[in-house]
Amino acid sequence: MAATADATIVSVDEKLRNLQAEVDKLDQISANEKSGFISLVSRYLSGEAEQIEWSKIQTPTDEVVVPYDTLASPPEDLEETKKLLDKLVVLKLNGGLGTTMGCTGPKSVIEVRNGFTFLDLIVIQIESLNKKYGCSVPLLLMNSFNTHDDTQKIVEKYSNSNIEIHTFNQSQYPRIVTEDFSPLPSKGKAGKEGWYPPGHGDVFPSLNNSGKLDHLLAQGKEYVFVANSDNLGAIVDMKILNHLISNQNEYCMEVTPKTLADVKGGTLISYEGRVQLLEIAQVPDEHVNEFKSIEKFKIFNTNNLWVNLKAIKRLVEAEALKMEIIPNPKEVDGVKVLQLETAAGAAIRFFDKAIGINVPRSRFLPVKATSDLLLVQSDLYTLVDGFVIRNPARANPANPSIELGPEFKKVANFLARFKSIPSIVELDSLKVSGDVWFGSGITLKGKVTITAKSGVKLEIPDEVVLENKV
Repeated sequence: MAATADATIVSVDEKLRNLQAEVDKLDQISANEKSGFISLVSRYLSGEAEQIEWSKIQTPTDEVVVPYDTLASPPEDLEETKKLLDKLVVLKLNGGLGTTMGCTGPKSVIEVRNGFTFLDLIVIQIESLNKKYGCSVPLLLMNSFNTHDDTQKIVEKYSNSNIEIHTFNQSQYPRIVTEDFSPLPSKGKAGKEGWYPPGHGDVFPSLNNSGKLDHLLAQGKEYVFVANSDNLGAIVDMKILNHLISNQNEYCMEVTPKTLADVKGGTLISYEGRVQLLEIAQVPDEHVNEFKSIEKFKIFNTNNLWVNLKAIKRLVEAEALKMEIIPNPKEVDGVKVLQLETAAGAAIRFFDKAIGINVPRSRFLPVKATSDLLLVQSDLYTLVDGFVIRNPARANPANPSIELGPEFKKVANFLARFKSIPSIVELDSLKVSGDVWFGSGITLKGKVTITAKSGVKLEIPDEVVLENKV
């Protein structure tokens, strides 16, 4: 038995040595990226993924996941507020492309409303904050090699704005060929398809490697507010910032109550005396249904994270951020490859006095598909100073559920099929399938299902009101 065990150990070491030798020859990436990649792979190969012991999972108390309503009000005083804000940096995860919505380039340049892109809204929000309080909150954009060049061009248009914008790149790692565990770029795939960005858990080392972390610390900044660039609800919140500074919490994850649409989202648990993120991928098969239940795991991670900058520096330098590895198998031109990723939310267990804050759903408004675009472009929301604000005329706290067929998947097609966005303040659900075209001034109420038979073009006339119609 021992002999076979030794044989596998040798092969793991050998795998790693061969990979390292190949990676050393790749001149497209830095020494930091090479060592980060090799240490990620060696953690993966050593199989150090600890299994969660289901019986040890505890529901976090209100001390660990603090209800938003119990947070103290932030100082009223403008000068005090300015002091708090001068400790803050806003960082948006800007590595994603708009491909799923049929757009080229970074997702953050898709127009969301009134001709403004995600990035425009983010800049306007921070500008109005800086103007109101006379503070200087900088904006950082973490790009991937997929979005870097485009983003550099785009941020030039903000050069006259009252806001300091920094961009930096997350790491670029080689995809691993599954068959012989070699890096794909050494197989002659020198283009972008040979590489991958290793997930947003990489934000911490990349912030440090880029030199941005030291720069911010030298400016006296203390906290970074990290969020996805496509989450329109992720705006600076004084109550949260004030709470973290007062209580010296090194890390805070915003969570919000699960609905049936969020059953797969990661949740916070108390485990062996620490708070940690539990993702569906870590859940043993026999407990997946329990994980998805809204009764036991009532909250999920919005990926709005607030993190102390000095703590990031300390943990990155100690190489202590060993987040769970997410293996992501892909296929490139018929070659099976593996990319290893980590998530920023999983870092929560390494920080001192880490907490969750159970925030209102309004802080989670992601635009992942054109159905979300329909919501934010409709009369359900208005735009004030770059902030997307929900219409108080809607009584139901939940948004309508919207399902649009594949004809609406791409933004250009979606926009072409609506002469104007319908009124949906009183809508519960909408399901559209087939070749459907909407006129202008339409109102949708209750439950509406619209189906065009195959080969038939269905045009909904202007000004019509559809209530509980199929």
